Amino acid sequence: MRRIAPLGLRTRLIAAFLLVAAISAVTTAALTYQQARNAILKQTQDTAVNTLRDQVEQQQVRLPMDMPELQRIVTELGKRGKPHPWIIFGEYAGLRTSTNPATPTSTVITDSLRERVRQSSYAAFQRVEDQRGNPWLTIGVPALFEHNGYSEPTGAVFFASVPLSTEKQTVQAMVDAAQQGAVPGLAIAIVPALLAARSVLRPVRDMRRAAQNLGRGRLDTRIEVRGADELAGLARTFNETARALEQSVRELQEAEVRARRFASDVSHELRTPLAGMLAVTEVLDEDADRLDPDTAKALRLVSAETGKLAVLVEDLMEISRFDARAAELNLDEVDIAEAVRKTLERRHWDDARVATDLPDGVRARLDPRRFDVVLANLVGNALRHGDAPVRVTVRTAPGDDGERLLIEVSDSGPGIAPEVLPHIFDRFFKADAARTRSAGSGLGLAITLENVRLHGGTLHAANGPSGGALFTLDMPREARA
Repeated sequence: MRRIAPLGLRTRLIAAFLLVAAISAVTTAALTYQQARNAILKQTQDTAVNTLRDQVEQQQVRLPMDMPELQRIVTELGKRGKPHPWIIFGEYAGLRTSTNPATPTSTVITDSLRERVRQSSYAAFQRVEDQRGNPWLTIGVPALFEHNGYSEPTGAVFFASVPLSTEKQTVQAMVDAAQQGAVPGLAIAIVPALLAARSVLRPVRDMRRAAQNLGRGRLDTRIEVRGADELAGLARTFNETARALEQSVRELQEAEVRARRFASDVSHELRTPLAGMLAVTEVLDEDADRLDPDTAKALRLVSAETGKLAVLVEDLMEISRFDARAAELNLDEVDIAEAVRKTLERRHWDDARVATDLPDGVRARLDPRRFDVVLANLVGNALRHGDAPVRVTVRTAPGDDGERLLIEVSDSGPGIAPEVLPHIFDRFFKADAARTRSAGSGLGLAITLENVRLHGGTLHAANGPSGGALFTLDMPREARA
């Protein structure tokens, strides 16, 4: 099923505002309608009941009553209908008559009303509807006579049927007016809804833009604080957070610059004395065989450690150039198979320890020196931390921006531990924390990754399907300086 896109905050605010306005309008209209309807009906009802009761009490009733007497009273009562003209029905014993002699009884006078009036000496009323759905007010009043200070029923009962069509029209007019006023009212409510939504959304939009700018590195971004409400407090909090973040990042950047400068300066200053030390150790190495065994052993240890220190200094200077964005490519057209063979020959790896799969005719435009460093670091790392044989495979593949050069270096060792994989290219990272000394500087793979990135490529480390570490180099055949 296709997922429906969520509504925007503006739409939801306006919808909520209109919903509240609609509920308020409907509730107010319903309560007003109910109160007005009850007031209108009660006024009509009270007026009619009181008028009929007073008129019946004023009549001189002579008992026993015959039809002419009953008709006379009915006719007299029919002339005094309030608040509307009414129809009077009279009942006495078996006599029945009305203001319209053709219809002596009424269908809107219920048996329950008759029973209530006959069993009491008080007036009773009902609101009913006829067969056509027209509303009527039916009132029943017993005729009484005074005897020894008590009121006694005469047996005569008079009923009045009052049409409520006028009241119904009045109530319907109120409903129509409420309905007709609701639509314009909701339309007018859109204006304050839009204003309210704008007052809420404007600071939200400002904060979104500020957050985007902050994410792009513009740490001096601030939000203008308007008012003193919750949104203004949020804006102030954002500004304080951005200010603290800017200060922290500035301090970190300054510390990083100092650290890079320190590493670069130290490396540069060490090059000259190290060059002298290397020259001296080389001379001493030549005479080591003529010295006593303990002195020769110490001399060779000093020579080896001096060589390691020289490699570390060179690697530090190289990584400093990458950090300072000073590293550049010196591009040249090279034969990849020939370049791989030369790298292996220089390190004396052109034996059974390293197997190659090098197709002929694969040429690429790259920096030969940096490519040599990349391949030497990958193969050396495989021989040092993995196991022979190490396999180097070269192939090409199409890419989105042109043909790509793919080089895989795999070993036959135990592979890379899962917890080590995310940190394999970190500087000075050691897979074995207990190992304090190593043959390398700890910067080889980090320098390799920087050289690959400089060519516009990627370097991925994983474990091969048959075991052992697998490094995959993916770079364009036409690098750009």
